[in-house]
Amino acid sequence: MNDQPRRRPAKPHRRPKKDPVRFLAFEALRAVDERDAYANLVLPPLLKKARAKGDFDGRDAALATELVYGTLRRQGTYDAIVAACIDRPLREVDPPVLDVLNMGVHQLLGTRIPTHAAVSASVELARVVLGEGRAKFVNAVLRKVTAHDLDGWVEKVAPPYDEDAEDHLAVVHSHPRWIVSALWDALGGGRAGIEDLLEADNERPEVTLVARPGRSTTEELVKALGEDNSLPGRWSPYAVRMAEGGEPGALEAVRESRAGVQDEGSQLVAAALAAAPVEGRDDRWLDGCAGPGGKAALLAALAAERGATLLAAEKQPHRARLVERALAGNPGPYQVITADGTRPPWLPGTFDRILMDVPCSGLGALRRRPESRWRRRAEDLEAFAPLQRGLLREALKAVRVGGVVGYATCSPHLAETRVVVEDVLKGRGGEPVEAEWIDARPLVPGVPALGEGPDVQLWPHLHGTDAMYLALLRRTG
Repeated sequence: MNDQPRRRPAKPHRRPKKDPVRFLAFEALRAVDERDAYANLVLPPLLKKARAKGDFDGRDAALATELVYGTLRRQGTYDAIVAACIDRPLREVDPPVLDVLNMGVHQLLGTRIPTHAAVSASVELARVVLGEGRAKFVNAVLRKVTAHDLDGWVEKVAPPYDEDAEDHLAVVHSHPRWIVSALWDALGGGRAGIEDLLEADNERPEVTLVARPGRSTTEELVKALGEDNSLPGRWSPYAVRMAEGGEPGALEAVRESRAGVQDEGSQLVAAALAAAPVEGRDDRWLDGCAGPGGKAALLAALAAERGATLLAAEKQPHRARLVERALAGNPGPYQVITADGTRPPWLPGTFDRILMDVPCSGLGALRRRPESRWRRRAEDLEAFAPLQRGLLREALKAVRVGGVVGYATCSPHLAETRVVVEDVLKGRGGEPVEAEWIDARPLVPGVPALGEGPDVQLWPHLHGTDAMYLALLRRTG
């Protein structure tokens, strides 16, 4: 008789089950981290491919989108929570593991997904993409996270406001501290304003369409979308908002470039430049930094209505091709060229109107590109400064006396907005320019809370737009 204890039969090895929604979201997050890609460029082709394979329906696409954007927007807060749940520095956690963890934390604290489902789905994803050992680590961390809701965790991991206000806001609202400081300075102080702005940066922006004048109408877009999925623009006469989202590229007017996707802030910048009074002729317009083409397309349509010609210049060839695509079919004369606005091929005094929408930090579009807040550094602004001043200085040379230049940025940072304009006008770093401010506020009619002028700063929390800046200048000599 054998007295040896009987051994339990080993559990059969179970292959992890691949969840196509979470796997796709993980792929997008890795592309953002590894290739410095932007989610709004990476995600659509991944979703299109998944739909083509039959893996996805509309609800799956919506969940994948929420997992990617929600994880990126709240990354700073989630990093602080994960750091409180592990016994090593956060920097020692491999980035793919942190992506799975943060996506799991978002499901637990930022969505209505049940706790058990959020944990089990995240652990299963970890088994697929990380292996069994790391999946156990993910399981242990996420089970600790379930001890509190989001408010409870924020109370634990954020320093008190009265001890370090900027650090508190950085953790609570998931922005790097230096951006909190810069936005607070741009707002001019006050706790309510900064918290409202940071909260607005973490909201999902509406999809806004532009009906390009003479080529499409808001009525056409409303009819194509249906009344249930369309809202009028808040401020722009050319805007229609998609109430329920969807795929704007499916609309005929968008496919034919008669309409496009464009934030109302960008629409207002182009419309204000077109409405600014000029002295004398008005038939030569320039968009000096035209890529990817949204403002150029609106300007070209407005120019065509008046018999004016638009020259759209873009330094990067691939972006110049995007401009060509946006302007294709414009009824009036236009030209797209590849050219550097700091070393322009045109002669001084050539143009009547010029838009110079300069490269910038993009701090005004954090709603749309949440990952950019984690990539940018305060020192990046120093690299943009010479370019921004150079482009504005050349634009003021290229406009004739009596003509108008619009200086625009998708940033509210003072170092990229009013400081640039004042430096150029006063000749800091170069010769002073004979030009005067135009009050831009009357040229964006109906828009409230524009400040003391003469320039205009739009805000997500006040206007529902990106934080676009516009200064209008008339050449006087």
